[in-house]
Amino acid sequence: MTKFAFVSVERANHAVATLCRMVGASVSGFYAWLRAIPAVQSRAEAEAELRERIGRIFAARRRVYGSPRVHAELRREGLRHSRRRVERLMRGPTHCVGRALGPAGPPRTPRTTDSCHDLPVAPNLLARNFTAERPDQVWLADISYIPTDEGFLYLAAIKDMATREIVGWSMAIQRHRPPRGLVHHGDRGVQYASEPYRAVLERHGITQSMSRHGNCLDNAPMESFFASLKTEHVHQVRYCTREEARTAVFEYIEVFYNRQRLHSGVGYRTPAEARASMEGITMRSAA
Repeated sequence: MTKFAFVSVERANHAVATLCRMVGASVSGFYAWLRAIPAVQSRAEAEAELRERIGRIFAARRRVYGSPRVHAELRREGLRHSRRRVERLMRGPTHCVGRALGPAGPPRTPRTTDSCHDLPVAPNLLARNFTAERPDQVWLADISYIPTDEGFLYLAAIKDMATREIVGWSMAIQRHRPPRGLVHHGDRGVQYASEPYRAVLERHGITQSMSRHGNCLDNAPMESFFASLKTEHVHQVRYCTREEARTAVFEYIEVFYNRQRLHSGVGYRTPAEARASMEGITMRSAA
């Protein structure tokens, strides 16, 4: 107990001046300490309320958000706190942000890219310039895998570079009907270089682009998406069947990633919000 706290407890039985003299404290210092108590309590209550709100955001976003996205969610709610404060509260002992552990050992990595072929190779039209002014102007494509007890489930995804939306993990063209002139960028894998795949792109007026040989950074945004999918979801669960994995991946992409998860690349908006905003601008410009 501090000297001032002792005086506060005993002042009902003894004079404050006498108590301060006994503990070697000043009377004026005691009353200044007493006046400051409501402010200290108010700050503590505000911290507790903010910590609780951070906890709710963290739980609602699958316990995968770090401080930047939690901070962005708070700003969307009209709360102006510094990112450093949010980060401090998320590190605090009363706010558990621990994630489920992944498997003890990584699963066998299957081969998803076979670039050793004699099929035509498209030029690299992006040269790591991962920008686009409007939706359906530049799409990135890549393939990854989801481990299940039945074996691997292969996932082919396409990402819109303007909105960061996963526009397709099946039937992207049918869903979005992009205009002619869209640039489709992928690796040199035999899947993308094959004649049937190139024929589909040509039929819809889509220009093909490919990364340089063995250079994953030439398709970095797609690598980032698959890293998020696996870190935030796949590595935290175990799928018994391919169908179970397919359903879970659908929910992650269509519900969480495209419509709830804030993306730093589009100003901490969701991809769906970015697309709606950009298409609204396009419609007004055309009017």
